[in-house]
Amino acid sequence: MRAETQIALFDLDNTLLSGDSDYEWAQYLIERGVLERQAYEAKNEMFFSQYKAGRLDIHEFLDFQLAPLARYPREKLEEWHREFMRIKVRPMIRAKGLELVRLHIDDGDLCAIVTSTNAFITAPIAREFGVDHLLATELEVHDGKYTGKPAGTPCFRQGKVTRLAEWLGARGRTLASFSSSWFYSDSQNDLPLLEHVTHPVAVDPDETLHAEALRRGWRIISLE
Repeated sequence: MRAETQIALFDLDNTLLSGDSDYEWAQYLIERGVLERQAYEAKNEMFFSQYKAGRLDIHEFLDFQLAPLARYPREKLEEWHREFMRIKVRPMIRAKGLELVRLHIDDGDLCAIVTSTNAFITAPIAREFGVDHLLATELEVHDGKYTGKPAGTPCFRQGKVTRLAEWLGARGRTLASFSSSWFYSDSQNDLPLLEHVTHPVAVDPDETLHAEALRRGWRIISLE
C-alpha cells in the first residue's frame, strides 16, 4: 500500500496555523485571569522571542509553560481548552494548510504532525486537521493529574528526529524505509528534521530558514 511507502510530516505553529498555539495558550490563560498578567506576559513574550531567534532553552520554557497545568484538575483544563479552540485556534487554521494535509492523506501517505508544543494543547488541533498521528512534547501524569513536567524527550530541534525515530521504530520502520518523505516547517529550529527527509519544504519561513532553503535548493511555499 502507498501508505507504507511515503510519509508526510507537518510542523504545526506558523506552518499549518497562522500563529503559535503555545504562545496563544499562555495568552488565553492571562486574558482569562488564570495567570497574572504582569508576571506571565513578559515571560511569554521573552520565550517567544527566544524561539524565533533559535535560542530557546526548551527545558526552561517547559518549566514555565507546563506549571499551570499542574494547578488545576483535568476537567477544568479541558473546559478551558474547548474555549481556547473556539476563540484562539480555529481562527488561526490556514485553509491552505487543511488542503495540503488533505492532499497527502488522499494520496495514501502516512501523515503526522510533529510539534514541540505539548500534547495537551495540540491533540485537539491535530484532530481538527484530520491527522491521526501526533508527535508532540508529552506530559508527565501522576494520579490522573499533570505534574507540570515533560515526559520523555521534548519534541524540539534534534528531539523531533529522536521522537520520529522512536515512533517509526515502534512501527517496525525507519525514515529511510520510505521511498519519499516530506517535512513542512517555517522554523530554523526544525533544520535537524528538515535535513533528514527527501523533500524538505520551507513554509513561509523565518529569515534563517529562508536563507538555508535558498542555499540548499529546498522548496519554499506559502500557505497564507
